[in-house]
Parts: sequence; structure tokens; C-alpha cells
Amino acid sequence: MSAATPAPPAAAPAARPAPDRKGNRPRRRGSRSGRVALYLTLSVLLLVFVAPMVWAVSGSFKPRGDIFEYPPNLIPSPATLENFGNLLSGQPFWRWFAISVTTALLATAVAVFVCALAGFAFAKYRFAGKRVLFSVMFSSLSVPFAVILVPLFVLVVKSGLSNPWFALIVPWVAPAFGIFMMQQYIIQSIPDEILEAARIDGASEFGIFLRVVLPLLRPPLGALAVWQFLQSYNSFLWPLVLISDTDSYTLPLGLNILFRAENRSFDLVLPGAVLASVPTILVFLLLRKQLLEGLSAGAVKG
Repeated sequence: MSAATPAPPAAAPAARPAPDRKGNRPRRRGSRSGRVALYLTLSVLLLVFVAPMVWAVSGSFKPRGDIFEYPPNLIPSPATLENFGNLLSGQPFWRWFAISVTTALLATAVAVFVCALAGFAFAKYRFAGKRVLFSVMFSSLSVPFAVILVPLFVLVVKSGLSNPWFALIVPWVAPAFGIFMMQQYIIQSIPDEILEAARIDGASEFGIFLRVVLPLLRPPLGALAVWQFLQSYNSFLWPLVLISDTDSYTLPLGLNILFRAENRSFDLVLPGAVLASVPTILVFLLLRKQLLEGLSAGAVKG
């Protein structure tokens, strides 16, 4: 019988920095430098994103000749509302504003309902061609919108939906990203037992969707609503191809013709941009809680 091989000595634990006289252990130098680099990076990114907004708000209250003054003065002196008055009295701004907000809200409402319904069907039902249909839908995420622009325009014109109030929402009623997002959330968060219990109670399939599934989808629906509203509200290429009448322009098109004017009407573009950002800020503030909950749920559940 051979002698047992002695076990190798256990590795000594890493030496920890000794506490100072007050009992506080010094922080590691590496983590501090990393934190400083992180703060510097975030500060630079914050400056890059916030500086144009601050400049736009400041310039909208300045006289035309002071907008590009150097060095720039962020506090207008004197501050004036003349730019806003000229914009609202000389341009059909409120019509552009109404078209953009109305079509964006309508597209968002339709898209949220369609995505929830389609996601529920893909997550909880079995039907012929389900995998093929889902694969085609998912693969459409990789297709740029410019590729389908002309076929979509022909389809809209041939189907008689060329009225801007209806045609503007067509590209946004069934986004593949929203359907995929709802399908994944329903699979991970809504067990089949809840649906079976509702069926035993006599609920119809559509009633189950309205009364059981839809209330449980508030966090992802809030996140999807914010994303969908921004997509429709900021859309530029589709309205540019679809609309030829200036009075039927959306806000991005209206601000674009002011920007492309012969004398570059920055005194009109800047107050227009400030007013155009109000609906997006309001939507974010109203749905902020659902947006954060939806993003957090997706991050935790992977």
C-alpha cells in the first residue's frame, strides 16, 4: 500500500490593504481611476447631447442677429418672444403640429394594440405556418425602410389610402420590433395556468386577451408606446415621399422648408424646434414609470 500524496497547500488569500488609524480601509487605486474615467465619459456624453438643446432654447429667445454671436451667450440679453410670434403668425405651424401629433398618437394606439395581439398569438397559440410567419416577420427587422419605401407608396396609392391623415400611419401600425418584444415578454411573464383558469371560467379567447393579458402588459406597452410615438412623430422620409401640399406637411417637413429657405430662417427654425419637442417630453414624462419598468423587466429576465 503506497503512502497517501500530501495535499498541496492552499493558496494564501490576497492581502487586503491595512486600515488606517480610524479603521477605514483605503480604496483600491484601480477602481477609483476607473470611476473617474466613467464619470468623465458620462460628462462628455451629457455635454454632447444636452449642448445642442440648450443652444436651441437659448437661440429661440434671441434676436435674429444675436443667434450666432461669438462667444456664445447662453442667457439671451435681451430676451424676446418675437421669433415665436413670427413663426406662429407667418407659417402654418399649428396645422403641421396638429397633423404630426394626431397621426403619431393614432399610429401609437393602433401599433400598441396590434403588437400586443400579435405577440399574444405568437406566444400562446399553435397554428399552421407559425414558425415561417414569425421568421419572416423577424427577418424584416434587418430590412431598411428605404428598401420598402417605393413598394409601400405604390400599395398605399393603389389601395386609395393616399389621404395623408391615414397614409401617414400605415408604416407604423404593425412594427416587427414591437411584436417580437410583446411575444418575448408574454412567454417569460404570463404562465399558461392563468389562461387556462380564465377559459374554465368561460372567458372567450379575445376576452382573455382584453381582460387578462392586456392589463399584465402595461410595462412593455408603455415602453413600446414611447418608442412608437417617437418613430412616427419624427418620421421624415415617408411624409416627404407621400405629401406634396405644404399645408399638409408634418412638423419635420415644415421645419425643413424653413431651414432650406434662401436666407436660412434660424429665427423661425429654433422656436419651431423648441415647440416641436414639447409633445415628446410630455409623452416621456407620462409614460416614464412604464418605460423604466418595461426596460428593467427585459434586462432582468434577459
